[in-house]
Amino acid sequence: MAREGFASRLGFILVSAGCAIGIGNVWKFPYVAGQNGGAIFVLMYLLFLVIMGIPILSMELAVGRGGGSTCVNAFRRLEPSGSRWHLYGYVCLAGCYLLMMYYSTVSGWMMAYFFKFASGVFSVSEQGSEAEMFSELLSDPLQNLTFTVAVIVLGFAVLLFGVQKGLERVTKIMMTGLLGLILILAVNSLTLDKASEGISFYLLPDWKKVWEIGFFKVITSAMTQAFFTLSLGIGAMEIFGSYMSRDYTLGGESVKICALDTFVAIVSGLIIFPACFTYDIEPEQGPSLIFITLPHIFANMPYGRIWGSMFFLFMTFASFSTITAVFENLVVSLMDNLGWSRKKSVLINMIIVITGSLPCVFGTNLLKGMTFIGNRDVLDSEDFIVSSILLPLGSLVFLLFCVLKKGWGYKGFLKEANTGKGITFSTGARIYLTFILPVLILILFIVGIVPTT
Repeated sequence: MAREGFASRLGFILVSAGCAIGIGNVWKFPYVAGQNGGAIFVLMYLLFLVIMGIPILSMELAVGRGGGSTCVNAFRRLEPSGSRWHLYGYVCLAGCYLLMMYYSTVSGWMMAYFFKFASGVFSVSEQGSEAEMFSELLSDPLQNLTFTVAVIVLGFAVLLFGVQKGLERVTKIMMTGLLGLILILAVNSLTLDKASEGISFYLLPDWKKVWEIGFFKVITSAMTQAFFTLSLGIGAMEIFGSYMSRDYTLGGESVKICALDTFVAIVSGLIIFPACFTYDIEPEQGPSLIFITLPHIFANMPYGRIWGSMFFLFMTFASFSTITAVFENLVVSLMDNLGWSRKKSVLINMIIVITGSLPCVFGTNLLKGMTFIGNRDVLDSEDFIVSSILLPLGSLVFLLFCVLKKGWGYKGFLKEANTGKGITFSTGARIYLTFILPVLILILFIVGIVPTT
């Protein structure tokens, strides 16, 4: 049977961008930009996206399109005879499972907050009541489990219908809704009283802050955000290369995916910071901004129930687009490697992910107080393994496979990446990709694992 692919180029771009666009675009990019000099950070972020994100994304897609399969078989088909690059494919599969075991829980929180706003649970409130409500959500094992299982079941249910009728069709609807919601929310924020102050904090260059923080710290923060926003290194994007046509070059398609991902990240700041300054809320709060600060703002603004519902629907779409994309990788990996039907793979994977998510679901309630890696709780320990170890080292594996003669080799990568119309890689780019980019990735890895004080 011929391998199913995307029905359209737009479908490929939206699904791939949907995989990259996630919760981190909204709760991390804006406050990190605000902390690190505004426009200076944004410009550095864009630079590192071009010199790091686009090349590695192109390589991951090239392995998928060149190998015509998920990671294990794609590496096996492209590697020199007798080599063992394909073994890393199993690490990719494990990384995707681990990612979904905590990401599904956080996605469940987004869905829970959407229903809370839509049902009117949030109303005009005193400062601090939102923190109590978030704490109640985390401490309630049944509520946590219900929304996590709902996200997982819905995500796998979409995939029962296949790539075109399931993943592609649903993602097109979600991404269209996501882009529409983010524009509506941004326009509303820009009409608030102190919108100009929020935009200034976010986007105007602040050299004084850069020198206070340290220029190297700003650079590494921009490098880290640019790299991790695409979730490269565990094969989450590789599978979409296997569904691609050869009509367009991989460099050109990677630019479009990165552009859409960056658009959502930047516009998210236009939603958050004008609201923070208008309602005198400290904007440099990180993840608590989403579940505590913003609910308080929405609850106290005119038509806040509507705006809050729209915001968390947007967040649900952002997280769910990643969920379905990575679930597809899991489903097809077992289909490719074990010869299972899609229905059987969906069912088995759903059971695996639900079971594997239980430690994270219960990590804030029944297992509260238990710590693991570096005194981190379950969620943060799982996130540390994926984000700080698997993503950078995995990206290094894809990179070396595509540039070394003992791997696929630069000629093989170049031929695949440059097939079709669009932006191409040059022969001379091999020097940068072989000797400089690996060093940048190793810097990211060291920065990620060395504790900061």
